[in-house]
Amino acid sequence: MKAYDGIYNRYVKRILDIAVAFPFFIIAIPLYFMISIAILSEDGRPVFYRPLRGGYKNLPFRIFKFRTMVKNADKIGGGTTANHDSRITKVGGFLRKTKLDETANLINIIAGTMSFIGPRPELLQYVERYEGNEKEIMEVRPGVTDYSSMEFINLDEIVGADNADKMYEKYVLKRKNELRVKYAETVSFKTDVSIFFQTIGKVLQKSFRFIVQERLH
Repeated sequence: MKAYDGIYNRYVKRILDIAVAFPFFIIAIPLYFMISIAILSEDGRPVFYRPLRGGYKNLPFRIFKFRTMVKNADKIGGGTTANHDSRITKVGGFLRKTKLDETANLINIIAGTMSFIGPRPELLQYVERYEGNEKEIMEVRPGVTDYSSMEFINLDEIVGADNADKMYEKYVLKRKNELRVKYAETVSFKTDVSIFFQTIGKVLQKSFRFIVQERLH
């Protein structure tokens, strides 16, 4: 039996998500309010960015993220964010560097379309190409973080400033899928706890680096 077929992935994980997400959501409300005001002040509505992503059991869903780009950014450029992407707003740049834009994922976790830990939800155009064991990715709920999220925490720097979609498809996508499969095949409470604390360390490191760079400038 595969790990994703086990009781933990099918039942326990969801119970833990609900138990943790509700308190976090209540605590985050003041933060959500401040982020919303900042976005509205700079670029108006909408506050949230809600694109379709590939979901659990192949069911597409709309992810909640705080909007970090100009309106209609999808029509202006590709699906992969380039380094120093001109579509990113000033507020959006801060939210991305500190990962605060992804705190809105709590709404998805409460709704059951996402989990705290799980493969970062992918664009439908890439999900439709899954083959072989890549299809196992859809046997776990997509999450806020997993192995691939940590390895590619600085994705914009990796894909560079030119042809970000092409660079993503050529140098990143295959590796990310390998790590997503790894998560699906090893999902457990121990794995989730390990990824959770590793992610906190990575995010704090990234945020500290951003703050230091801003002060130096």
